[in-house]
Amino acid sequence: MNLAVIPARGGSKRIPRKNIKNFCGKPMIAWSIQAALASNCFDKVIVSTDDLEIADIAEQYGASIPFIRPATLSDDYTGTTAVVRHAIDSLNSMGEDYALTACIYATAPFVSGLLLKEAMSRLTNHVSDFVFSVTEFSYPIQRALRINSSGRVEMMNPEYGSSRSQDLEPAYHDAGQFYVGKTASWGTKGVLSTDSLPFVLPNYRVQDIDTPDDWKRAELMFRALQASGEL
Repeated sequence: MNLAVIPARGGSKRIPRKNIKNFCGKPMIAWSIQAALASNCFDKVIVSTDDLEIADIAEQYGASIPFIRPATLSDDYTGTTAVVRHAIDSLNSMGEDYALTACIYATAPFVSGLLLKEAMSRLTNHVSDFVFSVTEFSYPIQRALRINSSGRVEMMNPEYGSSRSQDLEPAYHDAGQFYVGKTASWGTKGVLSTDSLPFVLPNYRVQDIDTPDDWKRAELMFRALQASGEL
């Protein structure tokens, strides 16, 4: 059996009520719930939240709310792994056991059922603890600049000062959309480790949504993808 956990606490600061704010016609969290359900990979899709309004909206879109997340796991400092592990352990105490568990962020409108299905297939077909979404930095990080204490510009890696961009090794970062893994590995293995496999997404399907500017950019990207038939 497979489980999908969507963490969604109510205390968003920079974009108030971000998880249920209207995004291109639906509450933001609805896109993640519907992608998880559309993948047909999961025996149960739950939302872990401390907020009754989020819980109500999540249920309207097909997610289960088997518990209300305790306040001790709903502050600004609790990491995703602890929230997912709590969900696994809570369901286990109810007699439910899952072999694979996915974490899908509530603010990941670009995720789709097909992407989740492909990621789950990669996990089951390879020796790996986790598969998670990554994307390539749009500019070589080896040529990054810093502003020093004198207000001057200097290269962080001056040895690459004369290197051509196309000659530098590509670098990637966590795309912040989903992590699928063996249930036993959540909390015992690090997600960002050599025991994990990357699921590479194109830049145009990745956007952090932490500020109002991020939100506007994400909506424009989302509508463009819908118009092109990619969503």
